[in-house]
Amino acid sequence: QEQLVESGGGLVQPGDSLRLSCTASGPPVNRYAMGWFRQAPGKEREFVAAISSYGGRTRYADSVRGRFTISRDNAKNTVYLGMNSLTPEDTAVFYCAAGSSGISTNRETYDYWGQGTQVTVST
Repeated sequence: QEQLVESGGGLVQPGDSLRLSCTASGPPVNRYAMGWFRQAPGKEREFVAAISSYGGRTRYADSVRGRFTISRDNAKNTVYLGMNSLTPEDTAVFYCAAGSSGISTNRETYDYWGQGTQVTVST
């Protein structure tokens, strides 16, 4: 059983940067692909970024490509999401997920989820 805890969210202004962290406790995370998803009020949870188990491959949603960077440190059992040039449209609860089916944009393929961290971009 993998437990995931996100951190690093907060209130920032448009154009600012944030780095989210997701730390896992349980089996080593190098057996999982990891993903970040987000859910804005009144909307469905959507894919943001994903990274393969050893970090060799990444995927991004079109809306964040070039602004967000996913990375991982398996020695620390942690995955990161660096976010630059944030806009109010990025406001959402961000969730970390771990999946044993390989890198994927489909939330149904992820087995474990964190509780989420709020990111609010506002003046």
